[in-house]
Amino acid sequence: MTSPYDIEEIFPGDGAGSLLPRRQTGNSPQGLAVTLLADYTLRDRGALPSAAIVELLGEAGVSPAGARTAISRLARRGVVESLREGRRSSYRLTVAAAANLAAGGSAIVSAAGAEPWDERWTLVAFSLPQEEGTLRRGLTTQLRWMGYAPLYDGLWISPHDLTAKARSRLAELSLGTLTVFRARHVEIGAAVRRNPLDAWDTAEIARQYEAFIERWKSLPERIAGPAAVRARTEVMDTYRRLPILDPQLPAQLLPPGWLREPARRLFVTVYDGLADAAENHVRAVAGVDTPGIRAHTVADLAAGLGISAAA
Repeated sequence: MTSPYDIEEIFPGDGAGSLLPRRQTGNSPQGLAVTLLADYTLRDRGALPSAAIVELLGEAGVSPAGARTAISRLARRGVVESLREGRRSSYRLTVAAAANLAAGGSAIVSAAGAEPWDERWTLVAFSLPQEEGTLRRGLTTQLRWMGYAPLYDGLWISPHDLTAKARSRLAELSLGTLTVFRARHVEIGAAVRRNPLDAWDTAEIARQYEAFIERWKSLPERIAGPAAVRARTEVMDTYRRLPILDPQLPAQLLPPGWLREPARRLFVTVYDGLADAAENHVRAVAGVDTPGIRAHTVADLAAGLGISAAA
């Protein structure tokens, strides 16, 4: 398991040859289930009764059969593990999934840095034969999660330097089939050219920000019960995609009025504002005596969450 989420929720295939998100609306049952568990059990890896997960997903529009299928698939992928007490079955995040979600949560809610860009790009070049499809898919998936995008089929780029963690990940996957460069773009003025920023569809990313703000800017002040959980799960499940689409691209490359920060501020307002009401409803559905249910705030995520490894 490399991530509790599936990159194909955002990009089709391995992303090569396609810039646009595949899914413009809607949220997958597996994605909703992961977000739901993370939002209320991540800090202590609390276990939710399977019936409660099905009910909470049902309130988000997932059928009982769809909810049970999503849970089963997450278990097979190593995202959740089952616990049984008598006839009662519960599920909690695995240690690996919880650690991944805590790190990912911190990354997606952190404000984009204002550090000046040195105008250099990191280029990852690779060539893999068709019969190495699994290896290629693993490599491009990791590149997507790290914020890279395909400028050409076998050339992926990022405006950020290669971190030690990224080096380690690529070393595990590339098996000698990959070369990394750090270089500046040279404008040659040719009629047919491709700017590095063209690896990202900035117009589509801007529309995603606009749609997010339009969806959440008029949320009623008082929401409780199922509506609070449904809204809080949806706003996180939608917002978490934006930093993958727009991985902190340098401000000087973007058009004026870029909506990254307004979208983040709105997300914080909605997500934190619904925390208490949503937690109360999850407790009511799971049973007031169910331990390990705690809603965290954006500040909690940004600071990092301690993950319990208790069996």
